[in-house]
Amino acid sequence: MAGMVSSPAAPPELAVDVRDLTVRFDDFVAVDGVSFSVPTGSVLGLLGPNGAGKTTTVRVLATLLPASGGSASIFGHDVQHDAHRVRSLVGLTGQYASVDEELTARENLMVFARLLRFSRAGARRRTAELLEEFSLTDAANRSLKHFSGGMRRRLDLATSLLAEPPLIFLDEPTTGLDPRTRQQMWETIRRLVRGGSTVVLTTQYLEEADQLADNIVVIDHGKVVAEGSADELKSSVGSSRLRLSLVDDGDLPTASQVMEQIAGHSVDTEADRTLVVPVAGASLVTDVLIALRDKGIEVSEVGVHKPTLDEVFFQITGNPRKEST
Repeated sequence: MAGMVSSPAAPPELAVDVRDLTVRFDDFVAVDGVSFSVPTGSVLGLLGPNGAGKTTTVRVLATLLPASGGSASIFGHDVQHDAHRVRSLVGLTGQYASVDEELTARENLMVFARLLRFSRAGARRRTAELLEEFSLTDAANRSLKHFSGGMRRRLDLATSLLAEPPLIFLDEPTTGLDPRTRQQMWETIRRLVRGGSTVVLTTQYLEEADQLADNIVVIDHGKVVAEGSADELKSSVGSSRLRLSLVDDGDLPTASQVMEQIAGHSVDTEADRTLVVPVAGASLVTDVLIALRDKGIEVSEVGVHKPTLDEVFFQITGNPRKEST
């Protein structure tokens, strides 16, 4: 870890404090001066295109990879100089299950618990608790070869929580899961945070960050290019959009003209004949609807939509959602 400078202990309210973190592999800079912090009891979402440096950053914070420069601390403990203590405070769930398919769910948890120096009785007790928590009790004695992808991911998360770490790194925890199982995992993560855990989440699903993260850090080419809550990031890319569908398509030209005059922006007509225009506030929406009514134009559907995280991601990084791994 040559070149990594020790930093003062982070305030107790910060679970993670990263300052100017840099990671080089020969001439390639994977992480380039990244800084962010994570308050205790919150969820941080790390977003970025493939190869942006998200997983590399997490590996440094989990003491699995040396940094080339900068500093990072976990609950005030420097990841370089107090790595042993840091490891006792974190749990890491990677993109692929780190479990033995030849063993049952119960046997996997027991093995890891014993490696963590639980007593035999303590290992049995903690294993039973986690099997119940992750709805795996009925399948506890089944070989993992017969587990679904969602069951494997839940077991992997349970394994990372054996020692009840206060900080959990989740590296794309729902990759490959069906929507129902993904929702179940989201609720599990919410329960962990309600119980006092802090979570750092990397994900390829922008909706996942929108649903779970209190704060989002967007990394591109190893640098932080945006940071804020989901609403703050959405606001940064522009106004909300008013979408209108009309009862009579013959009114489209007049309605479009009215909307453009009031909103002060050009109106788009989508393939389904929906009219869309940016609006700066709710009062403009009311003004448009009143003006259309005065013209005798009937509206069949109306909605106001904020920019999505997909739009934020594309504008900030130039990468469409499908590449945001």
